[in-house]
Amino acid sequence: MAGVTVRDMTLDDVPGVGALEQQLFPIDAWPVQMFIDELSQPETRRYLVAETSDGIVGYAGLMCIEPIADIQTIAVVPDYEGRGIGSTLLTQLIGEARHRGAADVLLEVRADNPRAQQLYVRFGFEQIHIRPRYYRDGVDALIMRLQLAEPETDGQHATEEGQP
Repeated sequence: MAGVTVRDMTLDDVPGVGALEQQLFPIDAWPVQMFIDELSQPETRRYLVAETSDGIVGYAGLMCIEPIADIQTIAVVPDYEGRGIGSTLLTQLIGEARHRGAADVLLEVRADNPRAQQLYVRFGFEQIHIRPRYYRDGVDALIMRLQLAEPETDGQHATEEGQP
């Protein structure tokens, strides 16, 4: 991913992310205020941007309320697809979910977006449900889940409290 930096999204990024959101998801775009609201909840949210010398070329966000993490959004500018940006963003969100103690990571993906579905399957997500007509244009959402491994306990099995 030469020339691409991934970092936490800031309020200064919101106008640019909002413009990309309108361009990439014209039917289902989040209003700019939604990004502002999400960034105001760092105790349960983490948002990232991927940028190059051209500016922001991708972004992603996670909500985690134990034991579930939910990928709220993930997007890459079409001219930058196929460069590992989506994979990098997804890897960092999954890492954040683990860090926050999530047991499962959930997401919705459009039934007519096989490229995104393939990315999620490569990461171990499985389709667990369909939400009919979830998107404004009537397309179904596939609900996908990644089950995270139990956290390591320094090579020892955790014992019940009070047990040696």
